[in-house]
Amino acid sequence: ELRPDLAPKTVARMKELSRQHFFDGIIFHRVIAGFMAQTGDPKGTGYGGSGQNLPAEFSTAHHVRGTVSMARAQDANSADSQFFICFGPTPQLDGKYTIWGQVVQGMEFVDKIKAGDDDPNGMVKAPQDKIIRMQVAADVKS
Repeated sequence: ELRPDLAPKTVARMKELSRQHFFDGIIFHRVIAGFMAQTGDPKGTGYGGSGQNLPAEFSTAHHVRGTVSMARAQDANSADSQFFICFGPTPQLDGKYTIWGQVVQGMEFVDKIKAGDDDPNGMVKAPQDKIIRMQVAADVKS
C-alpha cells in the first residue's frame, strides 16, 4: 500500500521508477535478520541508484512490521531508489527515514528473504532473492 499522505514526492518517484521497470530483477542486497531487507540498487552493491535524489519526507508515522521506507546515506536528502522493508518494529528509525508504503499482504515471503552476514552491514553473499516485477496496482489490468 502506497502512502502518498506521508511522502507524496517519494511515492510519485517510486511509481515512476516502477512504470519504467527499473526495479524488475533487482536483488535484495542487504538483509539483517529481525531488522530489515533492503533492495532498489541496480548494481546490487548498496552504492547504486536511479541517479535522482529525493528530498526527505519525514513523518510521525512509525516503522512497524511491513513498513516500506527509503534507504539513504548520512545526508537526509540522499535517498534515491533504494528502500527497505522492516521485519518488525524499528522505532529508532522513526522521524529519520521516509516511510512511503506498507506491506499489506505477503510478509511471509519477505520473511523468507536470505539474510546477510552477521556483521552490522548485512550484505548478502550470493544473493538470489529479487524483485521479479514491481507494478503499481492501479496499472494492473485484471
